Amino acid sequence: MNDVVLRGVTIAYESEVVISGLDLEIASGEWLALIGPNGAGKTTILRAISRLVAYQGEIRIGGEAVAGMGGAQLARRVAMVMQQPHMPEGMSVSQYVLLGRSPHLAYFGKEGRKDHRVVAGILERLALDRLAARPLDHLSGGERQRAAIARALAQQAPVLLVDEPTSSLDVGRQQEVLELIDDLRAEQGLTVIAAMHDLTLAGQYADRMALLVAGKLVAAGTPGDVLTEPAIADHYQAQVRVLQMNGAGRAVIPIRGHR
Repeated sequence: MNDVVLRGVTIAYESEVVISGLDLEIASGEWLALIGPNGAGKTTILRAISRLVAYQGEIRIGGEAVAGMGGAQLARRVAMVMQQPHMPEGMSVSQYVLLGRSPHLAYFGKEGRKDHRVVAGILERLALDRLAARPLDHLSGGERQRAAIARALAQQAPVLLVDEPTSSLDVGRQQEVLELIDDLRAEQGLTVIAAMHDLTLAGQYADRMALLVAGKLVAAGTPGDVLTEPAIADHYQAQVRVLQMNGAGRAVIPIRGHR
């Protein structure tokens, strides 16, 4: 099982509490979008699940406490795409994506044919195969984003955490990346937790949404439950129309002229 459960999770940086008493459940195979105004704590939650920040409370994956997992074990369970990942200068795209296979290697082990096959398949699906030998520092912003996603997918972890998956991408690549994540979710039963600032994209791809404001969960449910005009006006201070997209989620349209 790939369900993720957070119970009473509190996170503080020095004396500032940024997440307060969060309870959240994400079912195995579900896509949950974390939404909310800037500074709401969306990225911090992803970092806590991947154990990149300290937290109080409990986080479990498939019933097993994250706090008790070894580093390689956790990396086999959870992959994360950061919004601005570190990319070593001079490393090629294929070398970088191959790093995602590290949790599956024996101590001091070397990548084998299976690892290279996995990477080649992911590069092809993300249209990065023609860039495989190109150095990372020669990529555009959108290409770097796709390389980061490719490395995470190479981990073949059942839980995928994504921080703003469409940042730096044009509209065509946005759709391509989100469709790819959704296809892999369907094929492999991935549990996807994504911090998303684009409410329309979140409303189209997510099964459920969690609306965070100042580190607290204020609403959770389907896009129809959470993406409402009053909620957006209240928590984003924005005047919008929310439209049903013929069974393909919700679209959030700003109303011009409202301050």
